[in-house]
Amino acid sequence: MIILPAIDIKDKTCVRLYKGDFSTVEKVAEDPLETALSFKQEGAEWLHMVDLDGAKDALPKNRDIFLNVAAHSGLKVEVGGGIRSLDTVEAYLSGGISRVILGSAAVKDPELVFSAVREYGNRIAVGIDAKDGMVAVEGWLDGSEVYFTDLAVQMEKAGVETIIFTDISKDGTLSGPNLSQLSALQKAVSCNIIASGGISDRKDIRALYQAGLYGAICGKSLYRGTLTLRDALTEAAGKE
Repeated sequence: MIILPAIDIKDKTCVRLYKGDFSTVEKVAEDPLETALSFKQEGAEWLHMVDLDGAKDALPKNRDIFLNVAAHSGLKVEVGGGIRSLDTVEAYLSGGISRVILGSAAVKDPELVFSAVREYGNRIAVGIDAKDGMVAVEGWLDGSEVYFTDLAVQMEKAGVETIIFTDISKDGTLSGPNLSQLSALQKAVSCNIIASGGISDRKDIRALYQAGLYGAICGKSLYRGTLTLRDALTEAAGKE
């Protein structure tokens, strides 16, 4: 199982939110590249980055930060937030980003996902963020009438190989991942599933590993110190 430490960017700064609420923004680190390099030093291979400004405004706002991290950190970087066109997808991937995450577009513009997957294959992931099982869009500010497993099935049919699933009610709470919804997702599709939201400590990583998840995103737990990246990587490798 891969571990992806998370860096969320708002106003050029590394932040975390509580349950996706922009009014709860909390600065957690100064410099994105320095933070990424510290994760690399601890053994990370992947990095999960989100453009929170972009997600809210539906267009990329922090592209230079992501490209700089990808160019100088030595990490494989996946990026989501505000990606609404094939041109933006191409700009990220040609600029050194390893994987692009389409979120709101999966609901509002599925043709973009189809086109991106046809063009870039497994370098395209879909982020499914749900509240009470229903998919949220536009930086989690809007709801939808789409159930999370239904969207996952549609995306698998489109050729999507990797899905990042977040239970919004768990995000930033350190209360543990939603194992039941993750299990439902694994039963619904054969895609690689990356768990996001609520991960607190190494026992959560162990539970995700035992459940057969492809990956886990760790954010607030790393910044608060309830989990170390080394411990997460150890559990993700199936070691004691």
